[in-house]
Amino acid sequence: MTMKTTENQSSSKRKQPIRIGGACGFWGDSSASTGQLLRAGGLDYIVYDYLAEITLSIMARARQKSPDLGYATDFVEQVLGLNLKAIAESKTKILSNAGGVNPESCASKIRELIAAQKLDLKVAVVTGDDLLAEAGTYQAAGVTEMFSHEAYPKSEKVASINAYLGAQPVVAALDAGADIVITGRCADSALTLAACAHAFGWDWADYDRLSAGSLVGHLLECGTQVTGGNFTDWRDVPDVKKIGYPIATVYEDGSCDLSKPDGSGGLVSVGTVAEQMIYEIGDPQAYLLPDVTCDFSQVKVEAKAADCVHVSGAKGRSAPESLKVSATWADGFRIGLMIPYVGFDAGEKAQVFADLALGRAETVMKKLGAPGYQEVSVEIVGAGSQVGAASVSRGTYEEVVLKIAARHVDQRAAGLLLRELTGLGLSVAPGMTTFNGGRPKPSPVVRLFSFLVEQSAVSPQVSLEGAPVPFESVIATGAAAAAESAEVPQVAASDDALIEVPLIKLAYARSGDKGDKANIGVIARKAEWLPWIAAALSEEAVARTFAHFNPGKVARFYLPGCHALNFLIDDVLGGGGIASLRLDPQAKAYSQILLTQNVPVPQSIAQEVM
Repeated sequence: MTMKTTENQSSSKRKQPIRIGGACGFWGDSSASTGQLLRAGGLDYIVYDYLAEITLSIMARARQKSPDLGYATDFVEQVLGLNLKAIAESKTKILSNAGGVNPESCASKIRELIAAQKLDLKVAVVTGDDLLAEAGTYQAAGVTEMFSHEAYPKSEKVASINAYLGAQPVVAALDAGADIVITGRCADSALTLAACAHAFGWDWADYDRLSAGSLVGHLLECGTQVTGGNFTDWRDVPDVKKIGYPIATVYEDGSCDLSKPDGSGGLVSVGTVAEQMIYEIGDPQAYLLPDVTCDFSQVKVEAKAADCVHVSGAKGRSAPESLKVSATWADGFRIGLMIPYVGFDAGEKAQVFADLALGRAETVMKKLGAPGYQEVSVEIVGAGSQVGAASVSRGTYEEVVLKIAARHVDQRAAGLLLRELTGLGLSVAPGMTTFNGGRPKPSPVVRLFSFLVEQSAVSPQVSLEGAPVPFESVIATGAAAAAESAEVPQVAASDDALIEVPLIKLAYARSGDKGDKANIGVIARKAEWLPWIAAALSEEAVARTFAHFNPGKVARFYLPGCHALNFLIDDVLGGGGIASLRLDPQAKAYSQILLTQNVPVPQSIAQEVM
């Protein structure tokens, strides 16, 4: 790969819009999505996002067991295996990061299927994201974690190291004539951006279009989450059993129409699309991607027709000089168990039971001269552990579920807790019950370690049917300064009496994770209600709402384009992902907690929403 600095890479190729289907949001998504989208017809591309840091660590362990594994096997066997003929007939191009940590092996299996079905489809592979061979180099260089500043883990404990590649190598593969492009780790939105940049011939210095194309990818990357899945107003979503996967009709300027296949279930509305747009983006004016720095703060989400929403207004600046790299490493073992308790004082009984089991396990380890647990988590669902005790009004008769988990460097010590929990079953207060098909076993704790490397230090490579494809990575110049943040509108002076109403009556909300950070987006149902929401949801107020999780800093961002606020809460997920012992390690329910908060509003608004 060579590096190239340019202001003008290419001229526009196409003016007609393209149609892109989003068929996969995670490894385990429905394999029926591809058939549904192909039956909808008229698609130029289908994109599939399989990868998360947890997924990569699972794939890395699979590759250790067999050099032929390490990719999303169901993508090959179930998705393509059942749909290759229809893909060939429709001339729909397939773009997927299902290659995981072994994209070459994934592509090889796909070629075997193509040959067996006697089809004429060309498969390209993008590699270069896998930096595991550099583990020792990073350790010697004293690389630290970009958020926590922790020291680099011992290289022998590292399971995977992958840089987030951008759209450029995928565009090179499409330019070379690929019908199917398989990548390893790339930015979730990069596959969609690649389809747009290839079709329209966008210049790599055309930041606004690159940002707009990335936004389309961000809307598609979670599959049905933009067509009614996980929506605040879930009762308004029809026929979820047949929920439709999203289709983006993308125009040459990067704006798009979001829809779903005719006759499918689900819902495409301003609310469903706005929730997905804000999902896990952190600072909306500085959403950093390998190809562009995105500014989504002025994006407008507007209803166009039934189940069709128009999205426009993304802005962009030059890409950061560095790429994000995510490593996963083994940090001991964990054990966890869910135990229901029913009856009088059930929450208290569950806490006593947890304390007894932990105390007995710690006593045994002390006698053996072993260290105690590195981390313990006890959460009693139904007794306020998730929403905060101050939000719970309860009597003495309860139905609760005890979740108890612990982490230890030794697998045997982790398992000791389970033994003590079981041994106490006949010795504690009444009301405990079980629903287990067998005793759980200790599992590895896989921790995320994120850091930055210079873009020039990573060398993406492209091959088509095994032959190298010449590829120049373009570094665009002429970075523009970030736009000034808009001021959050203030509540107008009024003599009206204020009445408290739940936030859910005034706003939509969705939450997710960014490592050990929680991201909560709140979108006002009406623009004129945002000042009242903002007055109630200060950074301090949100910190108080989640005080029982011991949060770090809370940052609030304003998106005037869709009258929304975005909150980023540091150090609130117990490490996040599979490393966390929390019941909600990815902040999926944090929006639901925030939506219970009361917002004082004038009587006129209260009468409208209640």
